[in-house]
Amino acid sequence: MARIAGVNIPTGKRVIIALRYIYGIGPVNAVEICKNLNIDETRRVNQLTDDEVLKIRETIDRDYTVEGDLRREVSINIKRLNDLGCYRGLRHRKGLPVRGQRTHTNARTRKGKAVAIAGKKKAPTK
Repeated sequence: MARIAGVNIPTGKRVIIALRYIYGIGPVNAVEICKNLNIDETRRVNQLTDDEVLKIRETIDRDYTVEGDLRREVSINIKRLNDLGCYRGLRHRKGLPVRGQRTHTNARTRKGKAVAIAGKKKAPTK
């Protein structure tokens, strides 16, 4: 099992899919890494040589902000918005969508599970 940027990469998957398991590397970056190192996108991780894995590891360490550093950077940015008290910071603080999405319906991922309000049932009709 290859270990890159502190993450165990699945060996049975294609290289461009397996690289996405690293936080901060998405589809575009994975393809770019493979293209820069002349690694065929259809190859599996278990078909890579130790030298190729080492080259991938060095490229990611040198050119990309990933995993812990990226998570820290994102949390610092959110903390800065909160400290400023700007609109986006307030939305983060309240746990609501930050980028202008509607909240009347939807937004359940951000707001959490719906909570029933007591005494809100319809009165029975006779």
